[in-house]
Amino acid sequence: MRNLKNPLVAIVGPTATGKSQLALHLAQTFDGEIVTADSRQVYHHMNIGTAKPSPEELALVPHHLINIINPDENFSLAQYQGLAYRAISDIQEGNKLALLVGGSGLYIWSVVEGWGIPQVPPNPEFRQSLEEAAKADKDELHQQLMKVDPVSGQRIDPRNIRRVTRAIEVYSSTRVPFSQFQRKQAPPFNILIVGLTADRAELYRRIDVRIDEMIEQGLVEEVKKLVNMGYDFDLPAMSGIGYKRIAMFLRGEMTLSAAIQQIKFETHRFVRHQYNWFQLNDDRIRWFDILNEPDSKITELVAKFIEGE
Repeated sequence: MRNLKNPLVAIVGPTATGKSQLALHLAQTFDGEIVTADSRQVYHHMNIGTAKPSPEELALVPHHLINIINPDENFSLAQYQGLAYRAISDIQEGNKLALLVGGSGLYIWSVVEGWGIPQVPPNPEFRQSLEEAAKADKDELHQQLMKVDPVSGQRIDPRNIRRVTRAIEVYSSTRVPFSQFQRKQAPPFNILIVGLTADRAELYRRIDVRIDEMIEQGLVEEVKKLVNMGYDFDLPAMSGIGYKRIAMFLRGEMTLSAAIQQIKFETHRFVRHQYNWFQLNDDRIRWFDILNEPDSKITELVAKFIEGE
C-alpha cells in the first residue's frame, strides 16, 4: 500500500553501474514508469552509442524522454526539465511510481532541486563565434567564463565547450552570471535518491567491456548511417564521446583501434566528472556498492519509502 504522496525515486551514479537494469526491476516490482535523465538518449537513431534500452526493454515498462527529437534539433535544459516534470506528474496522477534514471548530473539535479533556468534563447551567431575561438584555444574560452562567472567556471568541465558557451551566452545577454539564475525551488515530490557505485578498477573494467560490446553491436555502422541520413559530424548531438571518435575514424583521422582506446580513456575520465555531480559524501544519496550489496536491499528500501516509513 502506498501511503506516501507523490513519491519519486531517482537512480543515479556513474556510467556502467546498472542503473537501467535496476530501474526496470523496480518499475516491474512497484508498477512504475521510467523517466530517463540522459542527454543523448533523447535523440532518435542514436541507440548503440548511447546505451539506450533495447526495444524489448522499452516494451517491458513505459519509458519517457527517450527518442523525442532528431539529432539536428536543439534541445535545452529548460526543455528537458519541463518535459520531465510533466512526465513525473502524469505518472503520479496515474497512481504509479515515477523513477528518474540516469547519469547526467545536470538533468538529475535540475529536476530534483528545482533549478530556475534562464529563458535566454540560443544566439547562433554568438555561439558560432565562441565555438570558433574554442577551436583555437579551449582554455581561453573557459578563462573568459571564469572572469564573468567563476562559480559556473568551477562547475563546468572546460572540455564541455557547449556548456561553457551557454554560460557565456547567458551572461552576455543578461549581464547576470548563469550561476545566479540557478536559484532552486524544490518540486512537490517526496524524493528518494539511490546511488550505484563500485571501485574505480571495476567501473573501468565494466566500461571497457561495454564499449567493446558497442563496437560488436555496430557502433561504426550506426555513425555511418547517421552521416548518410544527413546529420553532420559537428552537430551537438554528435559530440558524445563514442560518436566523436568514431567520426574521426570515418574521416581517416585515426585508426579504429585508436578510436576505441580513446573512447575508453575518455569515458573513464567522464566517470570522474560524474562523481563531481554525485558525490559519495552527499547525504541526500543512499549509496549502494553494486558488487557487495544485492538489489534486494534497494528493493526493500524503496518498499519502505513508498509506504511512508
